[in-house]
Amino acid sequence: MGTYLYQMGFPVGISYEELNLLQPEKIAEVHRRYYEAGARLIETNTFSANREKLSKYGLENEVEAINRAGVELARNAVGSDAYVVGAIGSIRAGRRKNVRTSKVKEDLRQQIEVLLDTQVDGLLLESFYDLEELLLALKLIRKVSSIPVICQFATEGTGMTHDGIPLEEAFDKLKQHGADVIGFNCRSGPNGLLRSLEKVADVDGTLPFSVFPNAGIPDYVDGRYSYAATPEYFAETALKFAQLGARIIGGCCGTTPEHIGAIAGRLQSYSVPLEDVKRLRREQAPGPVVSEVKASAAAIPSAAEESLAEEPNLVELVKQRHTVIVELDPPTDLDIGRFMEGAKALKEAHVDALTMADNSLAVTRMSNLALGSLIRERVGIRPLIHIACRDRNMIGTQSHMMGLHALGIDHVLAVTGDPAKFGDLPGSSSVYDLTSFEIIRMIKQLNEGIAFSGKQLKEKANFIVGAAFNPNVKYLDKAVQRLERKVEAGADYIMTQPVYGLEQFAKIREATKHLSIPIFIGIMPLASGNNAEYLHNEVPGIQLSDEVRQRMKGLSGAEGRAMGVQIAKELLDEAMKHFNGIYLMTPFLSYGMTVKLTQYVWEKSNRRDLHLSPVGK
Repeated sequence: MGTYLYQMGFPVGISYEELNLLQPEKIAEVHRRYYEAGARLIETNTFSANREKLSKYGLENEVEAINRAGVELARNAVGSDAYVVGAIGSIRAGRRKNVRTSKVKEDLRQQIEVLLDTQVDGLLLESFYDLEELLLALKLIRKVSSIPVICQFATEGTGMTHDGIPLEEAFDKLKQHGADVIGFNCRSGPNGLLRSLEKVADVDGTLPFSVFPNAGIPDYVDGRYSYAATPEYFAETALKFAQLGARIIGGCCGTTPEHIGAIAGRLQSYSVPLEDVKRLRREQAPGPVVSEVKASAAAIPSAAEESLAEEPNLVELVKQRHTVIVELDPPTDLDIGRFMEGAKALKEAHVDALTMADNSLAVTRMSNLALGSLIRERVGIRPLIHIACRDRNMIGTQSHMMGLHALGIDHVLAVTGDPAKFGDLPGSSSVYDLTSFEIIRMIKQLNEGIAFSGKQLKEKANFIVGAAFNPNVKYLDKAVQRLERKVEAGADYIMTQPVYGLEQFAKIREATKHLSIPIFIGIMPLASGNNAEYLHNEVPGIQLSDEVRQRMKGLSGAEGRAMGVQIAKELLDEAMKHFNGIYLMTPFLSYGMTVKLTQYVWEKSNRRDLHLSPVGK
């Protein structure tokens, strides 16, 4: 946008983003030219529309107006078949010490929040030199939105970011933190970006790449800047980019509508290789998974629910033997294939109940009531449903509980719920009509056949109500006192936050031994070094020991998951000495990890009735 406006006669030294307000027709014209040339992903003219960059022109108070105008202009200038993405540029631009991190964070947050409040289809984080700043921007987005995000480094083909991180590692970290597309733009022409892409093309393959090269190195002749790379050259390199896995291909500085037209023409007849199609279908399409689960569900006799009803409830069961509850997060989208596949695998591992959070961390997920009914009916596994005080007033909470009763779901966990402002819809209200103590008491009141209003119901419910407990606090005795109030309110059992210190289990047992209800001790296997650091530093109620963090440091992928399972087994060895109730949490729907840990519990507890093969340590 900037270099093309320069070619149109606008001088260097002005804010090109301010033209959204001063000459909107010119900006719309640029968008139309690129669209007519074949572009179907349109960037807004907001690359430098942050407070830091705009302050150089006295425009620091125009951040919102400029960004909103940029989106509106792009949206109205092109057809409905084009995607409009909000462009966000680096604030530091490779100069790491020029702006304080706190200011970078605040300025990025401001622009991100404005763009997310418009009609953009995605966000493009482009021309970032340092992984640190790019991750900062990505995390800010992921805290509040699941919108598609393209992350692009400015690189010169060195294979490293400016803060010294190998590109392979940088791409992996971006993927872990929620990037949807990762790639490169600016600094280099097609050749330099080809070298960079070759270095990372075989890193993972599960995320598509994007590449927006410059039109070569700029030349300064007779007082004017010009770029040498021709549209024909761009067309040739576009095919090479596609063959390396790039799925969004465009241009950065010096490229014109003619360059984009050449790319579009060259790629018009290009087909993604068959093997890539098959891989993408395996990774993304729910068909085979859903079909498999549906076939399995159809094979389950209708007596499955009856057999569940005949089993002892968890409170009775945990008195007799080690008992395993496994948490599996409901999906954040409409695809339940992997969730149902995980439920089936955990059923085959003989877990005693599958528990589902209620929009944990205030992130919108599929209704756990609906999924609880599905796994009970199709898979034949006992659901344990979390009920958060945050999302429903007293009317909605009682209605929800009545629905659970009608579905035959009788095991629940009452929790306060994380505040809505920290989730993916921060504008939502946190209701909190009831405290965790009150919701326990009111649910138990339904067991007496009495509504929240006090009127008589025609029958009694039979809810087994759990309470949450965080033992990862400085003063354990005060946390236990709070837990005692939940027991007094009517809690039937306790489920804890994950514990990562071997010495904690004995301390928790000693501090709670006077309580009359069973405790399910929480253990969550770590998936990677980054996962460990995130949990330790950002998730309330979770603390990792220095020893655990050191063992996980730098690990990712299969290696990280393997170490996470090993650490969890060591924790189980100690936990099972003190508690019969085990509560396993599945990270990132990696249910294979909790399947292994469930099998390990059964092996350690000598459950001969299951005829298990040893799973080893």
